[in-house]
Amino acid sequence: MLAERKKQHLDIVLGSGSVSGRIETGFDAIRFEHVALPEIDMAAIDLSTEFLGRRITAPFLVSSMTGGAERAQDINHNIAIACNAIGIPFAVGSQRVAIDTDSDWGMSLELRRLAPSVPILANIGAAQLNTGYGIEQARKAVEMIDADALIIHLNPLQEAVQPEGDRNWSGLTMKIGALCDALHVPVVVKEVGSGISPATAQALAAAGVRVIDVAGAGGTSWAAVEALRARTPAEAAVASAFADWGQPTAVAIAALRKACPEAFIIGSGGIRTGVDAAKAIRLGADLVGQAATVLKSATSSPEEVVEHFEIMSAQLRVACFCTGSSNLAELRMARLEAVPFEG
Repeated sequence: MLAERKKQHLDIVLGSGSVSGRIETGFDAIRFEHVALPEIDMAAIDLSTEFLGRRITAPFLVSSMTGGAERAQDINHNIAIACNAIGIPFAVGSQRVAIDTDSDWGMSLELRRLAPSVPILANIGAAQLNTGYGIEQARKAVEMIDADALIIHLNPLQEAVQPEGDRNWSGLTMKIGALCDALHVPVVVKEVGSGISPATAQALAAAGVRVIDVAGAGGTSWAAVEALRARTPAEAAVASAFADWGQPTAVAIAALRKACPEAFIIGSGGIRTGVDAAKAIRLGADLVGQAATVLKSATSSPEEVVEHFEIMSAQLRVACFCTGSSNLAELRMARLEAVPFEG
């Protein structure tokens, strides 16, 4: 049943244009002050940064996509090859099916063989920590793909509106903290499209979480996905009411950076261009993640994934050039016009 659910998720995200929800990311409200005399050499702009102890060529991450479907093996292999070629990290989707069954569904050490030079992130759901998962399963997820970190994904809205959802979320902060203490790799916590509030982020940081992915609203709406999976009109009505739920990505990044100035923040959720990426970095993101935007390329070939990120990098480079920023540190200081959601 779980494998079939993951297959349905993949089919819907790939085949439907109606899963973006009814909320905007907030990036359209942000404008850089144009620098007409940059005084830098565009070819010398440095987009590289550090992540999980490795140098990466650009501040991009292929974010977790739905895992467990048979097609996920080809998708993950294409992503691994592409990411290693261009020097950026990637995160696998949920490894629950691979952990619970005899099939690895493409979640194997082959990913590390294909991507020896870049960070790889494993992934399990927070809700599973109340259904029998613990340190053993977390270690298995990491060891299965020789990962550099473990993502714990938060999807309470999706679990709440899907018929098979896990709805007991009591005591999970403490259990996430226990994983932080026990694992030999950092723990990353990410939402899946509704954002992480400053209060939640502060609680996670206090528990030992090293990296937080805000995954705000404006990209794929898992409430909209579940509405399309619904078995009855009533289930669809409940899920579709939440298609505009959550914090817009731009708002979430800015609020989280203000509340947690020392945190390592990944900004994701509706990031569609290198200009969006530049805005996310300026608002406080250390890295920028993309999932659904990459998915169709990933179903085709590594070369299409490479081309996608070459375009993203070119767009980001132009944004740096036209703000007079020779590197990401300077981009974070670039002048903005008024930001409507900042006090």
